[in-house]
Amino acid sequence: MAEALADLRGLRTAPHLDASQREQLRSELLLRMQACDWFTVGVMAPTARQAVQVLRSLESELGWQPLEPDPAGESLEMVEGPVFLKANQHTGRFLLRREQGLGEGLLITGHNPAEPAVEDTWGPLPLDCFG
Repeated sequence: MAEALADLRGLRTAPHLDASQREQLRSELLLRMQACDWFTVGVMAPTARQAVQVLRSLESELGWQPLEPDPAGESLEMVEGPVFLKANQHTGRFLLRREQGLGEGLLITGHNPAEPAVEDTWGPLPLDCFG
């Protein structure tokens, strides 16, 4: 069972966590995120609507400006089945695409060009980690 963010590294899909495990991982994640300037997010979800909902929950919980859909991506209404959503705070956009064979979960990558040692990718976290 995942007791620390490092335990998630390399998993194909997010583990099922109880409330105390989820809170412990969130606390560790939020502490590490404080050292970063901006973030990219990956959401592996069964549906496009769920992927966008996860992104919106994350934005709301962390006080981020809502990201806009990238016109190069697939339209939310046109995508059926599993998806990968990639969001980028630096560009202010997210891209949605169909993707078969992925696991399920939320990946967050922290960026800090001035301090590369604090940069990392965390997850996969459960889709409801911030919801």
